[in-house]
Amino acid sequence: MADVRALLIDIDGVLTVSWEPLEGAVDALRRIRAADLPFALVTNTTSRTRAEIAGTLADAGFPVEVDDVLTAPAATAEHLRTHHADARVALLSSGDVAADLGDVRFVDLTERADVVVLGGAGPEFTYEALDAVFARLQEGATLLAMHRNLYWRTSSGLQLDTGAFLAGLEEAAGVEATVLGKPSEAFFAAVLSRLGVAAEEAVMIGDDVEADVLGAQAAGIGGVLVRTGKFRPEAEEGVGGERPQRVVDYIADVPDLLGL
Repeated sequence: MADVRALLIDIDGVLTVSWEPLEGAVDALRRIRAADLPFALVTNTTSRTRAEIAGTLADAGFPVEVDDVLTAPAATAEHLRTHHADARVALLSSGDVAADLGDVRFVDLTERADVVVLGGAGPEFTYEALDAVFARLQEGATLLAMHRNLYWRTSSGLQLDTGAFLAGLEEAAGVEATVLGKPSEAFFAAVLSRLGVAAEEAVMIGDDVEADVLGAQAAGIGGVLVRTGKFRPEAEEGVGGERPQRVVDYIADVPDLLGL
C-alpha cells in the first residue's frame, strides 16, 4: 500500500450515508488531500449532478471540488456522444442529472426510441414505466444502464436499486444492457486516465464488494472493502471465488493503512 499513487473512493456508504458524513470520513479525506495523494470520487449515484455532489460534500467539510467527482451519468453522456450521436433517447431515472448528460435528444418513454437509458431507481420505476421500457426494447431500442446495483443504503436501511429491475427487463426482452458506471472496465479506465496512473498504482475503496472492489480488482486496481454502507459480513468472502484484497472498518482507517 505504500506504493499507491492514487485513490478511487466511492461516496455513498463510504464517505456518507444519505449525504451525512460517516464518522471520521471528513478527517480521512483531509489527510489524503494534505498528503498530495491524487484521488477521484467515483459514484454510481444518479440523483444529483457532479456539481451538486461536490457542493454537498464541500458544505459538509470535505475538501472536494467538482473535478474530483466522476459519475455514472457523466460516463453515460460520453458513451452517448461516441456511440449514439443524434439518437432518440428515452430515460428512466430518479433525480435530475440532465446537466451531466449534455446535449441529448430526449423522447418520452411512450415514444419510439433508439436508446433506452436506465439511471438510479426510485418512485419513477412504476409498472407503467417499466412496461414502456419493455415495449421500446421489443421495438429494437438499445439498452444502456448507468449501473446495475441491486440495492443501496439510506438512513432508513437498504433499498432496492436499478439492478433488481434491470435483470428482469433483460430476461423478458432477451437483451443485455451495456453498463456504463461501476463495475464497467471502461469506467475504471476513464478514471485512471483522469488520474494519470496505471491500474497497479491505484486502489479503489468501496462498500460494494462487486461493483466497487471486485470490479476494480478485475481491472487490475487494488481493492479495499469498508464495513460501512451496504456492507454485509458475507461480502468478506467475496463472489465467485474472488475476494477483496483488504477489508477495513471505516474510511477513517485508510490514511494509516497508506502510511499517511
